[in-house]
Amino acid sequence: MRVHVVSDVHGNAEALARAADGADALIVLGDLLDFVDYHEHGNGILGRLFGAEKVGRFARLRREGTREEAVRFARSLWDSLAEPRQAVEEAVREQYERLFAAMPAPTYAIPGNVDAPALWPEFAREGVHVVDGAVVELGGLRVGFVGGALLPEGAAPRRDAAWTPYLRSPSDFDADVARLGTVDVLCSHVPPAIPELTYDVVARRPEIGSDALLDVITSAQPRWALFGHVHQPLAARARAGRTECRNVGYFRRTGTPYVLRW
Repeated sequence: MRVHVVSDVHGNAEALARAADGADALIVLGDLLDFVDYHEHGNGILGRLFGAEKVGRFARLRREGTREEAVRFARSLWDSLAEPRQAVEEAVREQYERLFAAMPAPTYAIPGNVDAPALWPEFAREGVHVVDGAVVELGGLRVGFVGGALLPEGAAPRRDAAWTPYLRSPSDFDADVARLGTVDVLCSHVPPAIPELTYDVVARRPEIGSDALLDVITSAQPRWALFGHVHQPLAARARAGRTECRNVGYFRRTGTPYVLRW
């Protein structure tokens, strides 16, 4: 059995269409959407809505300014739109139409934080399986899937924003992990809470990893734990007992899938 795995596609439909070449199946671990393109400011949803110059300024504030400055500027952009939610949804649908059409059959996909999972049933056609919170048997192995990213402890998602990322409470995420039971391959968007896997060396900060995923790895020792989310990790892999923990991204830039064989 040969399975290709990708994460953090971020709009790269061309590479996604080739990602399963030579494989029996494709696994997609989320972040299909290109929301803010920090390399090509005119691309992505923000580029489509506000143009390259304003996105470039936003990127500079994220990189060099304070969080308060970046938040104020972002709010001014959204306030400039008459119907910001409608504008974002139209841009999201436009990307999903292209991205889901690029997925070969069979594909098994979960959403990341830069996704709108409520819209996925509209685009998932025959052979493209949305498997968030599910277990699938592939080639005799049990493969479990948990999508989304984690909210900081005690935080609540904003409901009044034009765009709401797929961020889950730790209790909700942990419950989905527990429901998977024993699996041979553990697939998620976020990494387990292992420091070298969660730290992004370009952003110079750790992302939030999952303690529940680490508990499963420690106690059940699946063959593989596969994830993305951290674009420039301090370490792309780590060994936890017999479990190979592997960041399979950043597919938007590499265009190369991670290959599993058994």
